[in-house]
Amino acid sequence: MNNILVINGHEPYPIAEGRLNKTLYDEIVTKLSSKYEVKTTVVSEGYDVKEEQEKFKWADTIVVQTPMYWFSLPGATKTYMDSVYEPGIFFGGGGKYGEGGLMTGRKYMFSTTWNAPKDAFSKDEEFFKGQDLEGAIDHLHNMQKYVGMEPLKSFGAFDVIKNPDIDTYMTELRQHLAEVFNV
Repeated sequence: MNNILVINGHEPYPIAEGRLNKTLYDEIVTKLSSKYEVKTTVVSEGYDVKEEQEKFKWADTIVVQTPMYWFSLPGATKTYMDSVYEPGIFFGGGGKYGEGGLMTGRKYMFSTTWNAPKDAFSKDEEFFKGQDLEGAIDHLHNMQKYVGMEPLKSFGAFDVIKNPDIDTYMTELRQHLAEVFNV
């Protein structure tokens, strides 16, 4: 894991300007750049599809820093993936559905921000019915699995609109990066 692509997937939203997402993204880039070669993409600033595909081919690991809008990626980030994840480059015709991913040997990590409080996860009586963060974003994991990538442990910052705690998010993110990337 020497080459890392870090993607800022924030899209402006009426209640989310993107300051926290940018702060987390900047911290990820700074920490990882101390030990690894890092390339970046900020989806909201525009991108060239072929250049992005080359970044994925170059990368050993992809980190996506993104808010969760309606339990998934922002529309612009989903459009980015729809455009960049091209057949013949990211996946091919495997014999069985879900086989044939062409991005094998690469890992990925999602770093997410949620308006949902942390208690909404992992408790059977709460909204996510006992699912942890990984379970709540299983559909995103399936997308990456389909193209052949392997997951690293995801990060989540919770309750970011109603009860933001930037110091805690930053401390937890630094601990997460130290655990996952040894930085």
